[in-house]
Amino acid sequence: MLKADINIFYKSVEEAKAVAEAVAPDNARVPRGLSIKTTVRGVTVSTTITCQRRFETFISTIDDLLSAVTVAEKSISAVKRR
Repeated sequence: MLKADINIFYKSVEEAKAVAEAVAPDNARVPRGLSIKTTVRGVTVSTTITCQRRFETFISTIDDLLSAVTVAEKSISAVKRR
């Protein structure tokens, strides 16, 4: 089994919550043998990914998560500039 614990820290609780909520839909629909759980504690967004499938699936899942986080961060930044 492959496992990754990813922790990302933000400047505020509001930012952390917004990012966690933005990536939360990814938690719901995953193939069998793959688990993604995202939580927020204070300014920290923590995601645990476990995979009993192929290594490529594991790496792709991490890449997808980080891409979603990047989009959420850019959206938050754009809203703040207004």
